This record gives sequence, C-alpha cells and structure tokens, in this order.
Amino acid sequence: MAESSEQRRWEIKWGAFVGELKKEVALAAPMVASTVFNYLMQVASVIIVGHLGQLPLSSAAIATSLTNVTGFSLLSGMAGGLETLCGQAYGARQYHKLGVYTYSGVISLSLICPPVCVLWIFFDKLLPLVGQDPTISRHARNFSICLIPALFGSATLKAITRFLQTQSLTRPMLYSSFCVLCFHVLVCWLLVFKSGLGYLGAAVATSLSTWLTVAILGFYIKFSPACRRTRASFSMEAFENIGKFFKLGIASAIMICLKWWSMELLTLLSGLLPNPKLETSVLSICLTISTMHFTIPYGFGAAASTRVSNELGDKNPQAAKVAVVAAFFLAFTEAVIVGTILLSCRSVIGYAYSNDKQVVKYIAAMDPLICASIIMDSLQGVLSGVARGGGWQLLGAYINLGAYYLVGLPVAAILAFIAHLRGKGLWIGFIAGSVVQTALLILITALTDWNKKAMEAEQRVTKR
Repeated sequence: MAESSEQRRWEIKWGAFVGELKKEVALAAPMVASTVFNYLMQVASVIIVGHLGQLPLSSAAIATSLTNVTGFSLLSGMAGGLETLCGQAYGARQYHKLGVYTYSGVISLSLICPPVCVLWIFFDKLLPLVGQDPTISRHARNFSICLIPALFGSATLKAITRFLQTQSLTRPMLYSSFCVLCFHVLVCWLLVFKSGLGYLGAAVATSLSTWLTVAILGFYIKFSPACRRTRASFSMEAFENIGKFFKLGIASAIMICLKWWSMELLTLLSGLLPNPKLETSVLSICLTISTMHFTIPYGFGAAASTRVSNELGDKNPQAAKVAVVAAFFLAFTEAVIVGTILLSCRSVIGYAYSNDKQVVKYIAAMDPLICASIIMDSLQGVLSGVARGGGWQLLGAYINLGAYYLVGLPVAAILAFIAHLRGKGLWIGFIAGSVVQTALLILITALTDWNKKAMEAEQRVTKR
C-alpha cells in the first residue's frame, strides 16, 4: 500500500514536470524565433551597407555596436522590471494592473531616451578621445542620429512585448517580427541604394521597422479578445507606479548591461594585443557566435521568467520550483546539443566567417572555449530569467558586478597580457566570470524560500 502511494506521488511529480516542460517549450519557441528575426534585422542592415564600401561599413558597424551598448541594451534591461510586475500581477489575476504597469514602463523608458540621445549626438567628439578615426566618428554620429526614432520606438516596444510575454501571448511577437524582417530587408535596400541616403538609409529603415512593430502589436493589443481583460485606459495611476518600476527596472538593467559591457571591453582589450587585427577579428567572431546562440537561452529565460512570476503571483510556490527545474533541464539539454555540434564542426566553422586560414585555425583552437561559454550562457540565461520573474534583480546585479568586474576582466587581462595567452586568455577570463556568475545564481536559486517569494509577490501586486 505504501509502495503504491509512493508511486502515485512520483507519477504526480513526473506529470507536473512534463506538463511544465511543454508549457515552457510552447512559450520559448516563439520567443527564440522572434529574437532571431530581430537580430537578423541588424545583420541585414550591416550586410547591405557593406556593399557601399569600407568606410560606410565600419561607421555603421561601430554605430550599431555603440547604440546597442548605450541605448537599446539599457532599455531592454530596464524592461525586465515589467517581467516581475506584469508577470506576478497576471498570476494574481490583477489583470487591470498589467495595463497600468505597461503604461508606467512606457513613460519610464521614454524618460531614459533624451539623455541617451545627447550622448549619441556627440559621438563625433567622444570617439576620437578613445582613438577612433575622426571621419569614422563623424559618420557613426550621423548614423546614430538617424536611429533616435528607433530608440523612442523601442521604449514603447520593450514595454508592450513584456505585456504580451507575461500573458504567454508570444505568437503575435513571432508573426510580427517575421513580417517586419521581410519589410526591413526590402526597405533597407531601397533606402540605401535607391533613395540617395546611402548608409544612413539602413538607420532610417531600422527606425521605420521599429515603429511598424509597435503599430502591429499595438493594433493586436487594442482589438484582440486575448487582451480584453488586461488592456487598460491611460490614467494617473500609471504615474503612481513609476517609482515601483524604476526600483526593479534599474536593477534589471544593471544585471543585464554589466555582462554586455564586459563583452565590449574584451573587444577593446583585444586591440591592445600583438597582431591586433587577427586577435580582434577572432574575438569578434567568437562574440558573434556567442551572441547568435544566446537567442536560444534568452527565449528559455523569458519562458522561465513568465512561468515563475505567474506561479508566484498565483501563490503557488511549488509550481514555481517545478518551473525552475524544467527551465534548467531545457537549458542544459540545449547547451549539450549545441556544444556537441560546435565541437564536431570546429575545423570548418571558421570558414563561415573568413577564408583566411590563420583565422580559421585560430577559431578551431578557440572552439572548446566557445563551447564552455555556451554552456554557461545557457544556464545563466535561464537563471537570470528566474531572477527577473522572482523579483531579485538587485541581487543579480551584485552577482554580475562581482563575477565579471572582480573576477572575469582581471583574470582575462592577466592571462592575455602577463601569461601571454592573448585571445585565449581573454576568453578564458570571460568564462571564469560566467562560471562565478552561474554558480552564484544556482546557489541563490537553490536557497530561495519560495513561500516567502510568493508572499512578496502578493504584497507587490496589491500595494499601490
């Protein structure tokens, strides 16, 4: 009898785990595809501009990188605050508050844009101070100015995508991102080659594409029956929740941007190594592979954030724990599969980026390190999503600060310049930071009092 009871409990737990896996895969798959389509918009812009020559390409590439680091990544990070607020409100069936929180997010993110725009306007003065060519700096400034409408569009877009994501409405984002990608490629080509705008046409196309996405998703939210309970009219209540949003949003931005900025610093450090052209090229390729892969764990992290926040808001801490385990299992499985594929292709993967045999050989030597960082990225991507869903972004920010700036970057500098491991040393240092980050996130998640987190979620969504 006891054995039968034990078997029954095991079957219930296994059924709950399998059911959670299905929910997270259904959530993550559209998010991954949508993220890939958005990433391909940037890739398409760079490819199209690349046909104009070296100066337009280098200017657009630098401007794209810098605007991502100083603006778009900041907005994306701050929008993580809505994953906590909207996700827990939806789980608690406080449907009206999703609309209110989203308005608060749009207002708050829009307030961030003007100071960022000032920074972009003065790129031509700032970039030469760090050794950049004045001509490239001037062209990069012009490109960045044309991206200012996209920045304001992203302030709205980041908020409404979190509004949809936390309700598990990810398919509209998938369909809209695919349609906008097709629109962007055509319009970008026309503006670059046919309108006389040249390389600036790519930035204008990005701004148009961003606002088109806002229009499509806004239309869906306005008229879809799926959003009937959660859309709300604009009111002064949105301003009352700005402080609550900033408290979570700033911590979320710091958590995400600290790692992003450390990757950019690695690229700068590679330029100080012997044979900087080779080292910078190889490290840029490694970062490109890592960034492309991160679209997958980002989707899993978004799914984990949604499921954890929904269950905590619903006062169901045990289900939140199951969601964490399921997300971790998915991330680990994905990391093993991708890592195995990369290892088996290490002798040829470099040819996808260069025909230079020296570069290809160097990439093959770096491949095991790339695989190690991919495993860490997969795990921390999901764990960061859990942190956003649970509302402990500030703790995640402290972890990232210590992991990458007290461990990762110092180890990278020592191995690259003192131990003379060059690019390998830089990447090993980055992996060291990722290992510390992942280990601490696992420890924090394992020690979390989920009952307490459910109580905090209740207080958060009921407090004005």
